[in-house]
Amino acid sequence: MPQATWPTVYPTYPFYSYYPYYAGSAVPPVTAYGPLPPSGAVVPGVPMTEEQMIAEQSYVENILRYNKGKTATFYLTYENNREWNAMVIRGVIQTAGRDHIIVSDPETGKRYLLLMVNLDYVVFDEPITYIAPKVPPYVQMYLEESREG
Repeated sequence: MPQATWPTVYPTYPFYSYYPYYAGSAVPPVTAYGPLPPSGAVVPGVPMTEEQMIAEQSYVENILRYNKGKTATFYLTYENNREWNAMVIRGVIQTAGRDHIIVSDPETGKRYLLLMVNLDYVVFDEPITYIAPKVPPYVQMYLEESREG
């Protein structure tokens, strides 16, 4: 009975990962293009591409930043909390980050640090400032074609 033979030399393919692997070293790996920055890091001196700026515009944190200084009502829920599983906070938007919102109550002077994970929705008393993301040209063409046909 013939035995199967396996090649002793396997073809190699370049492997690219979005996640750096440090293998116990505190030094980031170096590629042909230089050292890899940590995941999600902004590289100083390198401007964001238009696609990156468009993607940034659609996040809740950015919409809240566009509306800094406006009064709004924030509806939040806290699961498994018998004392207050729902909370409503009204105040002026000071700032917003990826995972938080800072709101001040003009009547009491208190400032609230709210977590995005608990945020259900926000109601504004005035029009919302919103910069609609641009649609890439190839998507715009597809949308126009689908309307015609």
